[in-house]
Order: sequence, then C-alpha cells, then structure tokens
Amino acid sequence: MARRRHASRADRIGLRAAMADRLLPFVVAAMSFLAALALAGSIAAGTLATRWLSGAQGLMTIEVSNPSAPAAAAGASRVDAVLQLVRAMPGLADARRLSDTELAGLLKPWLGAAADDGSLPIALPAIIVVHATTGAADPASIATVLDRAAPGTLVDSGSRWADRLAELTASIRASAAAILVIVALVAASVVAVAVRAGLAQRREAIEIIHGLGALDSDIANQFAGRAMRLAAVGGLIGGLAAPPVLAWLGHLAAGLIIAAPPSAGGSGGLAGLPPLLVATPVIFTLAAALIGWIAAQVTVRGWLRRLT
Repeated sequence: MARRRHASRADRIGLRAAMADRLLPFVVAAMSFLAALALAGSIAAGTLATRWLSGAQGLMTIEVSNPSAPAAAAGASRVDAVLQLVRAMPGLADARRLSDTELAGLLKPWLGAAADDGSLPIALPAIIVVHATTGAADPASIATVLDRAAPGTLVDSGSRWADRLAELTASIRASAAAILVIVALVAASVVAVAVRAGLAQRREAIEIIHGLGALDSDIANQFAGRAMRLAAVGGLIGGLAAPPVLAWLGHLAAGLIIAAPPSAGGSGGLAGLPPLLVATPVIFTLAAALIGWIAAQVTVRGWLRRLT
C-alpha cells in the first residue's frame, strides 16, 4: 500500500499509462543493436588494417615465370639467378622461395583440389617472398635489375596498397560514425514521438497543474525521467544482445583472416571481443538513457512554451 501511494505521488501526471513500456524499449533496443554492429564494423576494419599493414607492408613478392628455364646468364635457372640477386641486394632480407605445398595452399581457395593434385593446365611460376628493410631500393628499380637476369619477372610490394587500405578504412569508419549519428537521431525521434503522445493523452492534467503554478522544469523532469528509464531498458537489451552475435560473427570470419597474429591460448567467444564491444551493455544503457532524457526535455519544454 505504501509503495502504491509513493508511486502515485511520483506519477502525478499519470505517465505510466500515457507512456507505456510496451514499444519504446524494444525500438531503442533495435537501434542499440544496429549501433553495436556499426561500432563493431569500425573496430574490425581498423584491426584488420593494422594487422595487414604490420604483416604485409614490408613484404615484397617476386614472381618468376618458367622458373626452371635457364637464366640470361648461363649456369643457373631463372629462379636461382633471381634468388642470388635478391640476396645480394642491400635492404632485402629473408628471401626464400615458396614451396609447392605453400603455393598450392594459397591457390586452393580459388582452384580447389586442382591446386593439390597438379592437374592445372598451366605451369605455375615460382614465388619468392622477401622482407624489405631500411635502405632497400624501390620495387621498380628492383624489378629492372631482376628483369635483366630473368625477363618477365614481376615485383609486387605491399606498400603500394597501404594508401588504398588507409582510404578504405577511413571510409568504413566514417560510414560507421554516420550510422551511429543516424541511430542516435532515430532513437531521439522515437522518444520525442512517445513523449508527444503522452503529452496529448495527459494534456488536460498538464494544463491544470501548469495553471496552478507547476514549473516547466518539474513537468519536463517527470517526462524525462520516464523516457530515460524506458530508453535505458532498451539500450540494455540491445547492448546485451549484441556481444553474443558479434562473437558468433567473429568466429565465422576467423578463417578469412590471413596471417592473423596468434592470440593467447586461441581464446574465442566473448573473451575474444575487444573490451569496447564487451562493454556495450553499459555503454548503450547510459547512451540511451542520456538520449531519452535530452529528447524528452527538449520536447516537453517546447510543448509547454507553445502552451503558454
């Protein structure tokens, strides 16, 4: 009985009936879930870009066609001549030729079993990988030197993709930021619509207490408190739903990450998520509560100004 009297005094305008808890929390939960996906996409793009740049930016690949054929200089095959030149060049280290097994492993995702059984209709080139360090010549100069020993040799450096990858990562992050802003605006609009519906339903009661001297801030705070609680519930639901889904998606994508650095113990699931994504229940609960409070305050105060 005492609780009912306290609730009745706290809800003098009848907001529990005017702003029911049936729809608003679930709409905010859906918005929070979408925001978590956008945030995860931004983090994943940055992580993959960092891994690729750290692992491939200093890596150079050299493709030698007809590797067993004699080189321009007699006494060595084309691939052996290229290896000798590369190992003698300053700034190039750890040059080695990929084995047939390694080459087949790289081709298998595209060629299937044909990459393993040697039934390809064409002869595969030899692939040499080498790490470029400080003082290494540019890829074009290296290609010119190698082409003299083995005409048709191709040199590819991961550094030429760095700028493109940086632009792609920046665009993904900008898109994710735009999605977060749009989600926040949609959530604020949903709260504003719910508050306006509550104002329309309790218009007479609000006009009476406002005419009796109730301050705009008192009325706005009651609506804002109700909207904040409902939005916080929605943010919590969306925040709790996101990490398991993101962990599942991360598990599915794990096989697509090439040369990913080994994690401690190979942990997966929720433990494998970045701390920011694990904290989404707290982050989105607070963010949704703040959006609900601000949207309700702005809506109610604007409505009361027009009322006077």
